[in-house]
Amino acid sequence: MKLKGRISLYLIAAGVAAIFAACLLGSTPMTAPRVYAALIGDGGAGDEIVIWSIRLPRALAAYLVGAALGVSGAAMQGLLRNPLAEPGILGVSSSASLTATFVVYYGIATASPWAMPISAIIGALIATALIAFTAIHTRSVITLILVGVGVSSFAGAAMSLLMNLAPNPFTLSDMINWTLGTVANRSFEEISLSAPFIVSGSAILLTTRRGLSALSLGEEAASGVGLDLRRQRILTVFGAGLATGGAVALAGAIGFVGIIAPHIVRPFVNFDSGRTLVPSALLGGALLVLADIAVRLAPTENELKLGVVAALIGAPIFIWIAMQRRVIHE
Repeated sequence: MKLKGRISLYLIAAGVAAIFAACLLGSTPMTAPRVYAALIGDGGAGDEIVIWSIRLPRALAAYLVGAALGVSGAAMQGLLRNPLAEPGILGVSSSASLTATFVVYYGIATASPWAMPISAIIGALIATALIAFTAIHTRSVITLILVGVGVSSFAGAAMSLLMNLAPNPFTLSDMINWTLGTVANRSFEEISLSAPFIVSGSAILLTTRRGLSALSLGEEAASGVGLDLRRQRILTVFGAGLATGGAVALAGAIGFVGIIAPHIVRPFVNFDSGRTLVPSALLGGALLVLADIAVRLAPTENELKLGVVAALIGAPIFIWIAMQRRVIHE
């Protein structure tokens, strides 16, 4: 079996183990036989409620969001040929959060269950298109990151304005949840609303993997082997926007997963951008489930937000990756 196939199998096993561990652990730990019995419908009524209504939906939501961010980050890094590209860093997640909080603020989210995912996807597509447009017209990594920072800052300022004008504490609470990121209290119904966008976006990105591999050689070389650069950019932007928007609609803004996962798997696939997509999705899902377990087990009076923990872990790693790139170029 090829190395990529073995890595994918290992990561699938790690994801299943992480989800099962999420069912085991919590404020009241459960044994493996109790969890297994609850999963197959042969356990006590209380155990089945805890597993099927609380722990399993939460774990699956975390895995789905992590996978979406992982594959989107890997695709954007391949398209822009920059290992620092990621939906959170480039303002895609914050833009999706802005449009999501907008529909919460105006009460549109209560009018239709599709309002939240669709609005988040629109915000993600706008930001991703802007980043892709910038990448086409500049080869400067610094300029690209500065544009992303500008988009993220503007979205953050607009969200702060909406929170400042929130009509009541309940609306403010919902908006804060989207800005900090969480998968707490997610249900299978909420997962089913966001999953089609995440799955379809990821599927579109998988169709671009050969083009991303060709782009590893540079745009001129990729064009020389017959790659349609315009089509490649459109598909990558659209796929990343759908997947990221679906992830934000389900969990709010969670950053840095899209940087960490591709960075870890890249050496195992010979730095081939196209071959990082699947392993990055699998690793991103497993990492976010583990991070959510840490959130639930943290000895704090109020539960920490998943996006906060992801940022605390991911920001130092982002700084380290940036410093490594500077050392290499110098």
